[in-house]
Amino acid sequence: MTTQQVEFFYDVGSPASYLAWTQLPRLCEQAGATLVLRPMLLGGVFQATGNASPAAVPPKGSYVFMDLMRHAQRYGVPFNRNPFFPINTLTLMRAIAGAQVHAPEQVAAITDGAFKAIWVDSLDMNDAHVASTALANAGFPSGEVAQWVSDPAVKAHLKATTEEAVARGVFGAPTMFVDGQMFFGQDRLEWVREALAG
Repeated sequence: MTTQQVEFFYDVGSPASYLAWTQLPRLCEQAGATLVLRPMLLGGVFQATGNASPAAVPPKGSYVFMDLMRHAQRYGVPFNRNPFFPINTLTLMRAIAGAQVHAPEQVAAITDGAFKAIWVDSLDMNDAHVASTALANAGFPSGEVAQWVSDPAVKAHLKATTEEAVARGVFGAPTMFVDGQMFFGQDRLEWVREALAG
């Protein structure tokens, strides 16, 4: 019997992706499914689809963050509105894609470190020094990350994943796929659970 998979397309600059990340590993473990991490560049998705961050409409942005805070409280997880939002995540997502290419067993750890730096510790990850220090504190030395980020194969990998996401209908983050079914948003996790249950 083939183990079911949940493909998780995400960008660490997305607060909804962070909340999904706090729940998906346990959800998959309970369902006996495998969580497949698919880091993509949300800015590239927005550009390709004509979509935009809810923050582009101030009243909507304020409401969305309030709603995300409610979900965080329900999940019992830390969540802080980052004063430096939006974060340009190109370098961070290349770092995560670099782990995927060069050290796949570390993708979850670097993803977790980046998410926490932005959405728990409220760090200015637009600042290269701050970002480098945060990733180093998560166990990823700046020299290693710098090599990953500048690697043409890593850049191509992230670009390809982003293009694949758009081709499959992704327009925002987080987006999950189960057996070809697409679920958008961290508030659709119960439907992901139902899809795994068949």
